[in-house]
Amino acid sequence: MHAAHQTNAETSELLRRVLTDNLSAFQAFAQSRLGDAELAADVVQDAFLKALRAEANLEDGDNLVAWFYRILRNTITDLYRKKAGQARALEQFGHELDDGPDEATRQVICGCLHRLLPTLKPEYAEVVRRVDVEEEESAVVAASLNVTPGNLKVRLHRARQQLRERLVETCRLCATHGCLDCQCVTQP
Repeated sequence: MHAAHQTNAETSELLRRVLTDNLSAFQAFAQSRLGDAELAADVVQDAFLKALRAEANLEDGDNLVAWFYRILRNTITDLYRKKAGQARALEQFGHELDDGPDEATRQVICGCLHRLLPTLKPEYAEVVRRVDVEEEESAVVAASLNVTPGNLKVRLHRARQQLRERLVETCRLCATHGCLDCQCVTQP
């Protein structure tokens, strides 16, 4: 299957037909490398879009199936790189969380924090209180909640995001400027 001496419209039609005719083989290929059917379907869809955008780069005589497999392999590789980057970022974030705030930061934390904690989801309020306020070890908190350390880090990250949103909603100006010398009177 190749695009020998064809017009752009003919090449486009041939490409679309080759892609759809081989869809199940492409998905099986992706699933064998990713181990997840839904993720494989998403990756194949992304590769289809890349192929359609790159069809102008096709040359007469290109084997369309082989050409698409190269795009699909590159898309899978990009996904693995992205996941590795996210894992490194999460690990770095976890190390930052484990270090906890320094003394200067503890002294300038907005007084609104204690008033806003009860407005968070209970599981979020608990992890913020225990890890950030009471400075309990993350591993101890994770064990007592029967969750993995990674799950605790994600929960704590989400809790902090929710708390940040509450601070912005209620404190506005001081929240925008780091809650230093907070003078607001909030009633959640």
